[in-house]
Amino acid sequence: MPRPESRSARAEQDLQACVALMRTGSRTFFAASRLLPARVRASSIALYAFCRVADDMVDSGDMAVDDAMRVLLSRLDRIYAGDPIDCVEDRALAVVVQRHELPRPLLEALLDGFAWDAQARRYDTLEQVHDYGARVAGSVGAMMCWIMGVRSPQALARACELGVAMQLTNIARDVGEDARNGRLYLPRQWMAQAGLDADVWLRDPVGGPGLQTVVGRLLDEADRLYGQAAAGIAQLPRDCRSAILAARLIYAEIGQQLRRDGLDPCARRAVVPASRKLVLLAAASLQSSWVGRSSAAVPPLAAIAYLVDHCHTIEGAAFSSGISTRPLNQRMAWMLEMFERVEVRRLEERNATPAGEAPTGQRFSH
Repeated sequence: MPRPESRSARAEQDLQACVALMRTGSRTFFAASRLLPARVRASSIALYAFCRVADDMVDSGDMAVDDAMRVLLSRLDRIYAGDPIDCVEDRALAVVVQRHELPRPLLEALLDGFAWDAQARRYDTLEQVHDYGARVAGSVGAMMCWIMGVRSPQALARACELGVAMQLTNIARDVGEDARNGRLYLPRQWMAQAGLDADVWLRDPVGGPGLQTVVGRLLDEADRLYGQAAAGIAQLPRDCRSAILAARLIYAEIGQQLRRDGLDPCARRAVVPASRKLVLLAAASLQSSWVGRSSAAVPPLAAIAYLVDHCHTIEGAAFSSGISTRPLNQRMAWMLEMFERVEVRRLEERNATPAGEAPTGQRFSH
């Protein structure tokens, strides 16, 4: 059995490696995650790290999509059996799975979304774009909600819808970049209605009135879902609300910036300035204390209903992941607690640092 100090050092190394993956991925996610309490942030970091590595594996082209999926599903088998392969992200995710009894269908849905990306699927209707968003982002929203300890169907539905709204914002922002890579996530029916032949446009992706109309409609749909998802934030633990509200505000601001740029994502990629992000982070901290709870039961977006159903089936039942209670898993649970202690210590060090000076290794950018 590894000595306690060696386990401690390895746990800290795992966390630092996961943080590095998150910092080089979504800066918005990273900025918002810093508002999460340590008990949730450690799990979110571990979850993000595995998702990032899985996405890279499927999308890299180093192996066929089917082969990559088989490898990833095999890794999930081992994670859910409490015997992860010896790599940072799998060890960390195994801890999250055991501690939170994370429903496997949510992770499988996310992997499906990665495969859809690599297969360059065709999206003719808004509903099909919703289906894609449910997998690559709605699943993440549900997993975050679950990790925070909130399991009600309404809260999970709103979390999924927030994820889909964020993905629609991503799609609108990245239209030009995606098109130059031969990918199109805008509803083709909408493009036809705006006078654009999607296949012809992909060969020469430029802005114009037709594209402005389609991108504007997609942002309107994202805003509708941001509004619908807002009620779910009030159902989260108080110490988690500001982080999720910050992510919602910053992603919605990307859409506003895109509108200010003239709805032409082919000409430039909309970016929210760091100063504006700081304002929104502060606003989220203030607003989180008075977020209102809605008593109305709103049916979930059709595309995410199956995710909510999976979670509802699992909730209240014995967790059937196959994870045993062997001493190995007890040590893994200890590792997650170590993650959390590391984060608490980092916060204490940061608070003890003189104003204007960043602790060594903590000069994070946004």
